[in-house]
Amino acid sequence: MSTQAPPLRNWIANEWTEPRSTDAVEVTNPASGAVISETPMASLADVEDAVQAAQDAFDGWRRTPAVDRARLLFRLHALVEEEFEALARTVTIENGKTLEESRGEVLRTLENIEVAAGIPSLQMGQFSADISRDIDETCVREPMGVFAQIGPFNFPSMVPFWFAPYAVATGNTYVIKPSPQTPLSQARMMELVQQAGFPAGVINMVHGGAAQAEGLVTNPLIQGVSFVGTTHVARRIYELAGLHGKRVQAQGGAMNHLIIMPDANLDAAIPNLMGSIFGCAGQRCLAGSVVVAQEEIYNEFRERLGAAAAAMRLGDGLDPTVDMGPVISLDARTRILTAIDEAAASGASLVTDGRGAAADDLPGGYWVGPTVVDEVTPDMQVMREEVFGPVVSLRRAGGLQEAIDIIDESPFGNAASIYTSNGGAAREFAARVNIGNVGVNVGVAAPMAFFPFSGRKESFFGDLHGQAGDAVRFFTDSKVIVSRWPGSSDGRDPWD
Repeated sequence: MSTQAPPLRNWIANEWTEPRSTDAVEVTNPASGAVISETPMASLADVEDAVQAAQDAFDGWRRTPAVDRARLLFRLHALVEEEFEALARTVTIENGKTLEESRGEVLRTLENIEVAAGIPSLQMGQFSADISRDIDETCVREPMGVFAQIGPFNFPSMVPFWFAPYAVATGNTYVIKPSPQTPLSQARMMELVQQAGFPAGVINMVHGGAAQAEGLVTNPLIQGVSFVGTTHVARRIYELAGLHGKRVQAQGGAMNHLIIMPDANLDAAIPNLMGSIFGCAGQRCLAGSVVVAQEEIYNEFRERLGAAAAAMRLGDGLDPTVDMGPVISLDARTRILTAIDEAAASGASLVTDGRGAAADDLPGGYWVGPTVVDEVTPDMQVMREEVFGPVVSLRRAGGLQEAIDIIDESPFGNAASIYTSNGGAAREFAARVNIGNVGVNVGVAAPMAFFPFSGRKESFFGDLHGQAGDAVRFFTDSKVIVSRWPGSSDGRDPWD
């Protein structure tokens, strides 16, 4: 995208609406630094309009049969498939990740629509006959009203659709606020929502930042909020939602550990680890942040990982020969480089050093090269705070228990993986580690759409996670109906 995209607008009640505010922030292509669009900062009145449109649509939408809601999701699925490559390119242009990574993201978008389209079965209730004489009991799951989603920059297509398909499938209406850094993917998705035939107000979108997010969380018509982002903001949204009586699922930050056992197959593990650590330039909540290698294999592992990292090619994600794209912004680049500087100044050694990295013919891009940090200590910034960039720290362990202890020391609980050929070690690790998503010889333990996306400790705030059955329960409330029909079991004809 060499020229700017058309001006962005809000999507409210199936119409593109001009924001009342004139404030806007630039959207740049991270690979070049070129401005490609502007994100308008919606006024709070715009936010209220979107919520009201969703509220107005709720009664009619909740009365729409579940099979008809599912059919609209199938239509949307077909349209996303038709636009698959264009959507993937949009993600790469606004986010910077490689085209192959963007394709994977759009595929996950499709998978969540597929699972949510099974709502006629997923939303089934419970029934028990004769709980007492002539009494039956039923539990049904009912939609609640308007829900909202506050999206991150790192998966602009996928993350809103961790939640939106389940919300509307269950009979609720929805408002999406995409990240102001990556708004283009959701703008295109709203066009596909309209083409699919969703009624006005069922799915809406408003642009903005923190003020608009807070306006959604505190709006009295909003029943619940879904969020993915940093732990600091996740905690803030969790607390604010609680104060206003909202349901909330807030996915926070992470510092995911990868355990290398002495019997790990390094020929298979190293390529897998590279995707975990440096995929999406390390800007994802399932990225490997810390590798804990056992003493017997530590030196060999460090050398092989460092060599693989040094061989990675940086560049525009649209180039199929590129291994890693840029980070999202100049601010992100500065923050990541500061973390590397602090580690080096505190006594760590850099097996590979991403400072000063560049890509050919793209001097304005936000480049940080793959960085492997050795000899880290728990007090260093890279071990205390999520770097959220292409940086991995190495630690030693004398056994599986010590590796688990290192993981338990972390305040985060999103994901952890073990690389081993020993089934007993893998089973023990999976059972004992206090982590929401566990991988065995898998560096990115990303649950499929028919499983919940878990998380613990400071990586998740709430009770019910995104995706699958957890999402259905989050977006519905149970109603129990106890019915007595006197004489129905005594053999008499009720019409006599």
